Amino acid sequence: MTRHTEAASATDQLMVEARGVRKHYGQLEVLKGIDLEVRNGEVLCLVGPSGSGKSTFLRCINHLERLDGGTLRVNGHLVGFREHEGRLYELREKEVAAQRLDIGMVFQRFNLFPHMTALQNVMEAPVQVHREKPAAARERAMSLLERVGLADKSGAYPAMLSGGQQQRVAIARALAMRPRLMLFDEPTSALDPELVGEVLDVMRGLAADGMTMVVVTHEMGFAREVADTVVFMDGGVVVESGPPADVLGNPQHARTRSFLGKVL
Repeated sequence: MTRHTEAASATDQLMVEARGVRKHYGQLEVLKGIDLEVRNGEVLCLVGPSGSGKSTFLRCINHLERLDGGTLRVNGHLVGFREHEGRLYELREKEVAAQRLDIGMVFQRFNLFPHMTALQNVMEAPVQVHREKPAAARERAMSLLERVGLADKSGAYPAMLSGGQQQRVAIARALAMRPRLMLFDEPTSALDPELVGEVLDVMRGLAADGMTMVVVTHEMGFAREVADTVVFMDGGVVVESGPPADVLGNPQHARTRSFLGKVL
């Protein structure tokens, strides 16, 4: 049985459920009613041209961007809002922060604390947010650094690490909070080409372990190999979605074919 089959058969639980998601900046409507689902254990890759709304949608999932319409649920819970008598009320920032504890996010830029070692970067949130004992947090942080292939760099500061190594530390840091969902916003776009593979290898390992992931990426080979679902976005709408063999191998829409003809 393939990993994709295992993910589909393991549970019918929706980890991410978007219904009519809209977002605008002034007169510019960036998201025009996005509907999509990600089931527990699945990997969904968002692809499309720059400016299509992929990263904006990803940021909406953990309320880094406020929705202007529609609803988003993670693990069955409304993101950023509560519902009362048919109306939605935005949560306070403290309540939103509590929701984000189940969601790990890895950005294009690594955003590591420059004055902390790799080990300290991974330990920081569990100690400060979860109030874990430093000894336990250190042990888990070392285990995570080993998982991403950087146990020997635990004492190195970010400036001493390559871009690929910094991004792998950032992944370990996100995993340290034991998220149920991982979001990746073009995690390899800031890397030199020869460093891309080491980050994608870590992400492949997470997918193989059953981590639910939503990935904005231009790495079509990765999407073809790892994704359960590929969603092609353009102009703030979902143009086409389905298994990678269909969307990437036999696209039905002219916009999808045009895009893939330029990037493949």
